[in-house]
Amino acid sequence: MLNEKSEMFKCSSGTRNSFLRTKPVGRRKLTLEFGKSHPFTLGAELELQILNRETYELSSSSPLILENVGGSELIKAEIYQSMIEIITGVCQNAHQIKEDLGVAFSELLTASKNLNLCFAGAGTHPSAIYQDSLIFPCDRYQKVLKNHQWIAKRLLIFGLHVHVGMRNGDHAVQTTNALLHYLPLFLALSASSPFYKGEDTNLASSRITFFEALPTGGHPYTFYNWSEFNEIYSTLLKSGSIFSPKDLWWDIRPSPMLGTIEIRICDAPGTLSECGAIAALVHLLCLKIDQEISNGENPKPPPDWLLRENKWRVARNGVRAELIVNESGSIKSLTTVLNETIESLEIHIQNNKYESQMSLLKKIALHGSGADRQRKLFRKTEQFKMVSESLVQELESDRTNWSLQREKKTKPNLKKRGKECA
Repeated sequence: MLNEKSEMFKCSSGTRNSFLRTKPVGRRKLTLEFGKSHPFTLGAELELQILNRETYELSSSSPLILENVGGSELIKAEIYQSMIEIITGVCQNAHQIKEDLGVAFSELLTASKNLNLCFAGAGTHPSAIYQDSLIFPCDRYQKVLKNHQWIAKRLLIFGLHVHVGMRNGDHAVQTTNALLHYLPLFLALSASSPFYKGEDTNLASSRITFFEALPTGGHPYTFYNWSEFNEIYSTLLKSGSIFSPKDLWWDIRPSPMLGTIEIRICDAPGTLSECGAIAALVHLLCLKIDQEISNGENPKPPPDWLLRENKWRVARNGVRAELIVNESGSIKSLTTVLNETIESLEIHIQNNKYESQMSLLKKIALHGSGADRQRKLFRKTEQFKMVSESLVQELESDRTNWSLQREKKTKPNLKKRGKECA
């Protein structure tokens, strides 16, 4: 099954370009053809922190891990050697997303068994500084650093990327424009980067702010069909602003070589179950949007000011944010927007058996995302090491620490109760 699916997600360091379908113009490929994929198939990439199992500090050990995995299609390098990416194949649904990530994570644990390493899912390491991490030796990463300098050096950050297969380029653009309205939900539910370089940023997601500094970062430019996207892409390419579609560091972007759209706004969640639940929400929304397009609707993106404001509100307050829901400035709590969105997806939830995934998302909105869990633990312990250790436990057990804390709190103290009875 995995061998059949692995073609979709080769590696983050550039070999996916072999699947890029383009019309060559001289040495530059200026016109992108949208690749073929089965509509609404899914894929995911999860960037994880590599930690020393004793200190819980980042460890620049990805070359050792990659040497041990021996060319696995499921584990790839990232820009820093203290990062590692696990990858799914082409999945039919979000259930398979979680299953594939679990297989990849198990392979990662096996490859690092004798290296005294462990792994964590979060948008940032709470205390690490990028100066202590080594760049992975790769031409693409060196070019990124040369072009973006200090801005690129700060990319010691970790995210979840979800791919969805599209019918064609125009379908990808229409779906992207519709999904822009829902990006705040994805960011809030995954927000897990409250700390940076040993400081509380007072944000739920500090990671997402780093992309805003990149000239082709943040939310995408406005375009309404594949031809308009190609015009923007070719202009950026000819001007030397970018060198490939991968240089479009947008929150959501077409991925023409794969025939997908790629939702990139999410912080790395703490558990694989959270990854699967977010992928399920992405899947459901794409199915709903496609139904609306089939009924003759032409999705319009939100106004730029509204998109930016809601993104900021979520980056700042996470699941506690209040979102602007129309151009008149009306607001609703993010929890209300999430519940209304899930209610509108009911038929697709039943068809795909996503009830448990939607229940988990509601729990995150109620109890808090990874950012809330980390901050709560740090306020209790005042130790970043304890925060990182908890993140490792979450990923390895696939259980959020608020669920573990709740179980611990309700467990009866038999010794004390015995004394009371005596």
